[in-house]
Amino acid sequence: MAMETLTRDVPSSMQHHNNSSVSNMKHSYVQLSKTCLDEDAQINKKLPKELLLRIFSYLDVVSLCRCAQVSRAWNVLALDGSNWQKIDLFEFQTDVEGPVIENISRRCGGFLRQISLRGCQSVGDGSLKTLAQCCNYIEYINLNGCKRITDSTSQSLSQYCKKLLSLDIGSCSMVTDLSLKAISDGCPNLTSVNISWCDGITENGVEALAHGCPKLKSFISKGCTRMTTRAISCLAQHCVKLEVINLHGCNNIEDEAVIKLANNCNSLKYLCLANCSLLTDSCLVSLAEQCYQLNTLEVAGCSQFTDIGFLALSKTCHLLEKMDLEECVFITDSTLFHLAMGCPRLENLSLSHCELITDEGIRHLSTSTCASEHLAVLELDNCPLITDASLEHLINCHNLQRIMLYDCQLITRNGIKRLRTHSPNINVHAYFAPVTPPPSTGNSRQHYCRCCAIL
Repeated sequence: MAMETLTRDVPSSMQHHNNSSVSNMKHSYVQLSKTCLDEDAQINKKLPKELLLRIFSYLDVVSLCRCAQVSRAWNVLALDGSNWQKIDLFEFQTDVEGPVIENISRRCGGFLRQISLRGCQSVGDGSLKTLAQCCNYIEYINLNGCKRITDSTSQSLSQYCKKLLSLDIGSCSMVTDLSLKAISDGCPNLTSVNISWCDGITENGVEALAHGCPKLKSFISKGCTRMTTRAISCLAQHCVKLEVINLHGCNNIEDEAVIKLANNCNSLKYLCLANCSLLTDSCLVSLAEQCYQLNTLEVAGCSQFTDIGFLALSKTCHLLEKMDLEECVFITDSTLFHLAMGCPRLENLSLSHCELITDEGIRHLSTSTCASEHLAVLELDNCPLITDASLEHLINCHNLQRIMLYDCQLITRNGIKRLRTHSPNINVHAYFAPVTPPPSTGNSRQHYCRCCAIL
């Protein structure tokens, strides 16, 4: 009742007193406060502390802070460390500074299990050392975008947080190999790490991580241009439980690294190799031979892949649900034919900039089980051979929710209109260049734009 009174009556009282005097407003708030305190006292008498704590445990950070202002009794309950096992301060990133983190750390102590400080750029090593010292049982910490932290933070986590399972230090530009070496020494149970856009990390740090954290299941290193074949091969050798690998933009990776992953990490479910332009069909064939549980494959910008590699995948990787083949410029309708036959769960397919795809390939796709039951997103940007005939075929895709058709010059407005007539809920993204006006002929009077007239 007290919570209902707070959430229901405060806004209405403010609305009804917009034109009243200050004294009347003060009187209203005094009366409201008395009502809240009375109801609060009744709740405190009727419900045991343990039950109130249980109720508070379902509240978010903002709600807990509001409850803490109701009364002294609720302040104690709301700020009890048991209610702060999981904290996400992303919404307050511009306001959060070191002292806030230190206060939370001391209050939560051993209760805290998960904390996200994503984007909190004012938080530094000192505050995170306090966090590590006070919250020894922390399992998940997200420091993505915390620009001020250095290797010192990882060293503190290594020293005090032995139960750490997940660490995200993506976009922490001052972090180096020393961070991964520290984590590998002190956090042997680590299962997930994100080092994306950490330019200071090299193969040496990854090799140390691989040796010290054999339970690793997720490794994300987007934009780490210093990542090498040797580093990924070492990771594959020692971390055989890997399920998620993201090497987006690691353009020095060669076939050997992916083949090693395929041979050793048979539980692989998510693999992103986008813009790893040195890779060839050999690595796709290896994945097809070993990684039957593969669910997502993102290979945008892998311009050496051909129909051969995707034919191999379609024969064995029947659990594939998402494939990003953007700019795989050598694939033809043959790839779509085999995917239609072998990947019945396909939900999301990108073929943008695959310029050899034609209406025939889309026809094969549209008659498959995946198209009629699962396909929800299809991207065909910059496919110059696609015509309205493809849209006619896609009418059979009853689950299709979004289709991308930018710069498909043979697609017309009428074709899109017919598709939407049969599928009114589909979201079509297309662009049509404005019609160029015909050149003026004869001795007709010159027309000037308004700007010219003014000038």
